[in-house]
Amino acid sequence: MKIALFIPCYIDQFYPNVGIATLQLLEKLGCDVAFPLEQTCCGQPMANSGFTSLSKGCDLNFVRNFSGFDYIVAPSGSCVLHVKEHLKDDENPIEAARIRNNVYELTEFLTDILKIKSLNANFPYKVGLHNSCHGQRGLHLSSMTERMLPEFSKPEQLLNMVGGIELRKPKRNDECCGFGGTFCVFEEAVSVKMGKDRVKEHEDNDVDYITGGDTSCLMHLNGILRRQGSKVKTIHIAEILNNSLQ
Repeated sequence: MKIALFIPCYIDQFYPNVGIATLQLLEKLGCDVAFPLEQTCCGQPMANSGFTSLSKGCDLNFVRNFSGFDYIVAPSGSCVLHVKEHLKDDENPIEAARIRNNVYELTEFLTDILKIKSLNANFPYKVGLHNSCHGQRGLHLSSMTERMLPEFSKPEQLLNMVGGIELRKPKRNDECCGFGGTFCVFEEAVSVKMGKDRVKEHEDNDVDYITGGDTSCLMHLNGILRRQGSKVKTIHIAEILNNSLQ
């Protein structure tokens, strides 16, 4: 299978190691991965702010870059959900629809498409898992406490394959961290309070790291941790799954 790696703009600019870890992990699992060099923002910030019409160029560029691949994989639930729900190309609607059906968040791809059963990875630390809203409620990467359904978690399923790791769940396992994209700009005080609440529950569990599938959420939590002088660090799940993987 031929896979295209989609790296969101904030990962490209601020957390390139997440993109590198994603690439290395996929290649070590036997995937043929390409990185389209002309890819840019998926258009989510404009759309979330009510300017969907301004994201048309992003849509056209996305289709140009990612046409012809079997799958498109990204280490970001929010960006994947945006593409799945909003990608349009009036000149090439069939290809746009095919892309929407074949773009996957990393943990979703590993569990649902590659069907990974074991990982030769090691991460000997106490880790708290943050469930990002887009991944959980949009992509259904894990169950939601407000619905009476069997519990499941694709990220947790993968993390349990990592040697030495000790997962510790916060009391409110699917609470929003408060980032919410542009929400953290327009409602700064509310966003920060929500983030502090998330951080406290993880700190109460005496974790060494907080992990998750969205760097945007981890960036928000990391800013709060740093300002509070906390010893807790943040790390993307791709970096854990790729750690010491041979």
